[in-house]
Amino acid sequence: MSQPKGLITPAEAQRLNDAYSSRHDLISQDITKRDDNRSSWVSLEDLKAFIEYAENQAKDLGYEMNGIRIYSGAYPTDNGQAGYTTAFLVPTTKGQNGNNSDISKADCLDRMGNGFPPGANYPQ
Repeated sequence: MSQPKGLITPAEAQRLNDAYSSRHDLISQDITKRDDNRSSWVSLEDLKAFIEYAENQAKDLGYEMNGIRIYSGAYPTDNGQAGYTTAFLVPTTKGQNGNNSDISKADCLDRMGNGFPPGANYPQ
């Protein structure tokens, strides 16, 4: 089995995590006023099911799915308290300009689990 493109070592993952820490601290201190979520978790079963669902839905919409874009997001403020940061997955297709374009009419995946505790960083 060949290695997938884009693999990084645990040490490189740690460097990315550490470089993000100052941004996370700003969000936690200035926006959410509590430790914000640092990660999202999805089960392998749910991830595989989403990929299969998204491929079928893309086909039904007239697209050939070629990947998934991962967006950072945040839940809306509720009762004056800012929502946690999250990530959501969007199916993509090859666009007219040759770039990978979101399939904007396709369903996306969210409602993944937060880190535990939410402010916990890499590795958990």
